[in-house]
Amino acid sequence: MVSNLLELSANPATKEAIVKDAQALVESELAGKSGISAGAVKLAYKAVTSFAPGYYVETLNIMVPSMLEQLQPFWADFQVAGGGTFGDYLVKRQDEVTPALLLVTDDMANASEKAVVVKAYKTVRGGAAKHIEAALPALGTLVEKYAA
Repeated sequence: MVSNLLELSANPATKEAIVKDAQALVESELAGKSGISAGAVKLAYKAVTSFAPGYYVETLNIMVPSMLEQLQPFWADFQVAGGGTFGDYLVKRQDEVTPALLLVTDDMANASEKAVVVKAYKTVRGGAAKHIEAALPALGTLVEKYAA
């Protein structure tokens, strides 16, 4: 089992596979959402993927190492604690994990020069925490898949 999650993004083939799985995770989470806030998230996703072709995958390539870096302290603690799944662990610590992951997306939005991306992100940022929290079990599964 990998002790440092950053090792995962050091291997180009592994990083590429993680990016593809992360994209599938996002799309799966979006497909399972309904309601007004889900409509805003789906519209923002469509805006980013339609008006900035290739930007989304490019952004995921940049975000994966940063996300793994933010998850590393939780992964290290999970390994020491033992038992259960990493997804369950993340859910139990969601009050700490969610803001750590939002740091990555906030930094990306702040650094973006694409107005449509920044506007889309600002539209959904207020409800982003609940969407991240809902995805934590799947995110934990994704991490364990590559860290095992």
